[in-house]
Amino acid sequence: MKAALLPDRGVVKVAGDNARNFLHGLVTADILKLRPGTAVFAALLTPQGKIIADFIVAQAPSAQNSTGDSTGGSAGDGGFFLDIPRVLGTALVERLNLYKLRAKVLIEDLSATLGVLAVWDGKPDGNWDGTGTTTPGLCYADPRLPALGLRAIIRADGAGEAVAALGATIVDAGNYEAHRIALGIPRGGADFAYSDAFPHETDMDQLGGIDFQKGCFIGQEVVSRMQHRGTARTRAVPVRYKGTPPDVGTAITAGGRQIGALGSTSDGHGIALLRLDRVDEALADGDTLTAGAVPIELVKPDWARFPFPGEQEKAAE
Repeated sequence: MKAALLPDRGVVKVAGDNARNFLHGLVTADILKLRPGTAVFAALLTPQGKIIADFIVAQAPSAQNSTGDSTGGSAGDGGFFLDIPRVLGTALVERLNLYKLRAKVLIEDLSATLGVLAVWDGKPDGNWDGTGTTTPGLCYADPRLPALGLRAIIRADGAGEAVAALGATIVDAGNYEAHRIALGIPRGGADFAYSDAFPHETDMDQLGGIDFQKGCFIGQEVVSRMQHRGTARTRAVPVRYKGTPPDVGTAITAGGRQIGALGSTSDGHGIALLRLDRVDEALADGDTLTAGAVPIELVKPDWARFPFPGEQEKAAE
């Protein structure tokens, strides 16, 4: 089993008497159903339905566990911990505070003292139960996809202790990045731009990031309309290539026309943000997809439920 401390991830804590309802009314996931030791994938959107920030929300136990408070006095007090892109911490806190009004909620960016550990390729030692009661920090299964493994919010200097308790081997964060890319899971800032992408375009609807039954949240009308009309023409999809990877942001073309852009890459795998209708047309015409001068091939992941480019052509063969 492998474990990596993710330097690009930060932690925001939302606590207080009104914290659950406060978050529930803002984000794309159902926070009312969240329980200690579990997590949900969610996002805060603009009123126009575009992603300001996406994150994993985990609920901490309401009382200090038997191993002591290993997250510097935070996790043992309960509340909700947002596993976020570190660069968005300050802006997210400011945005959430705009919505706080008179709600009894405390919002803190704890990225200077807490970090995020990813654990995958196996099961942890001991009686790990997802509540943080047998391992250092606040542990939870990654809610996006089981193959992504576990995550833990820990003290910034507590990676060694957490890895030992889990029975894992510490590796570089690049190993986790390669694992994520091979699974086709998009990452904001690399595979799409914040404030410029809808949740459907980043596959949040495929990865459990949107609860279409929960009712209102900011941007809900736009997101619901895209869901019911099936108007998500652009999506982040996995691709394969051979040889040296093109740079992030390289235009993807087919038949002399741009159809998207390449995002993150590793070991022959990549993620591209593509216009699916244009890809379908290119494949029907027999055009080769290229990123710069490098040919690429689309790969449909097991988790994808949306109509994938080229499926009709294959079915007709």
